[in-house]
Amino acid sequence: MLKILIITQYFWPENFRINDLVLGLHEKGHHVEILTGIPNYPLGKFYNGYTAINKIKEFYNNVIVYRSPMISRGRSVVQLSLNYISFAFLSSLMAFLFLRKKRYDIYFVYEPSPITVGIPALILKYLNKAPIMLWIQDLWPESLSATGAIRAKTALKIVELFVRQLYKRCDRILVQSKAFIPSIVKLDGDLNRIFYYPNSADKLYRPVKVSAGSTERLLMPDGFKVVFAGNIGAAQDFHNILSAAEKLKSKKDIHWIILGDGRMSRSVKKDILKRGLSENFHLLGRFPEETMPRFFAIADVLLVTLKKEPIFTLTIPSKIQSYLACGKPIIAALDGEGAKIIEEAGAGITCSAADPSELSMAVLKMYHMSPEKRYEMGRIGRKYFEKNFERNLLIDRLQILMTETVEEVKKCGFSS
Repeated sequence: MLKILIITQYFWPENFRINDLVLGLHEKGHHVEILTGIPNYPLGKFYNGYTAINKIKEFYNNVIVYRSPMISRGRSVVQLSLNYISFAFLSSLMAFLFLRKKRYDIYFVYEPSPITVGIPALILKYLNKAPIMLWIQDLWPESLSATGAIRAKTALKIVELFVRQLYKRCDRILVQSKAFIPSIVKLDGDLNRIFYYPNSADKLYRPVKVSAGSTERLLMPDGFKVVFAGNIGAAQDFHNILSAAEKLKSKKDIHWIILGDGRMSRSVKKDILKRGLSENFHLLGRFPEETMPRFFAIADVLLVTLKKEPIFTLTIPSKIQSYLACGKPIIAALDGEGAKIIEEAGAGITCSAADPSELSMAVLKMYHMSPEKRYEMGRIGRKYFEKNFERNLLIDRLQILMTETVEEVKKCGFSS
């Protein structure tokens, strides 16, 4: 069995895929430890019970979690930049002071942004000669320019130089979308070290039955329910969602339900009032992850969206796997890889990103579709999930990749 240090800026009680992957590796008998930050995503402030310096060490299902001090992400671009920088610097310092004498077989870096999460892994690799496996969820610097976080060409060039150095020094690079591979190779990633490793979904995501008097049903309005779950941010293009809802405003029994929060929540609330959508556009806020399958079960259709940017045509939003796992039909207002999965699975309707007319027509099509046909879409989507994204299948694949990486480095010697 392997001794693994997982480095991730985000971790439980924040809701990220890495949480379940940690449990899966632990269940398989591996010794797993975590180096992470203070939970503050997506609200931008530290969770109750946490400060910048308390709970430096705690446990998650018997897995040791080391928490680095950091600045919370806030709601401004400046504070988000400080959040990224503070975690990169302080977690590297923590790794040097407290983890350099510990011996791990492999450093596994989870990267849904920022790419700077790889810095402590580089330091530990230099000190202890163990290999790095980087799991890329977002491409940098492309994601920075696409979301508007950074537009200055000089700054983007500096980020690109760092990314090149990180890719060169990683022993394995895993990608959640095959479409990422050309971009990584272009920035000096070795094609022979790049492997497709998609996201799965926590085992709690499955079709469930919800009683008539459940809390979730009481929170949801009557009528046709279009449910979006996740971050309310720039990448999700809420302008498109709100514009489509405005086009269908006369259909009083079509309800748009948002489960989540994020940096754009305040502007979305203002836009709802401005467009006169208060009766059929509902921001319900954040709920514990374990309630999501229950909300999904009540939905008539699940919604996933992304902005119209070249970088977003390459990515697969992780909520797609959760939606598929729960066996519900999906409307995907996005381009590229994410849309291809929905089409290949036959699990819903796709439409172009940033096209409110197409999105409103897709919703109308689902609205007029028979419940039996929608049920069938969800059923075959679940089958597609089981074949391509099932949790244990992917964890077994990761074990093999990790073991091969460790053995290859031992055989060939340390690479800087």
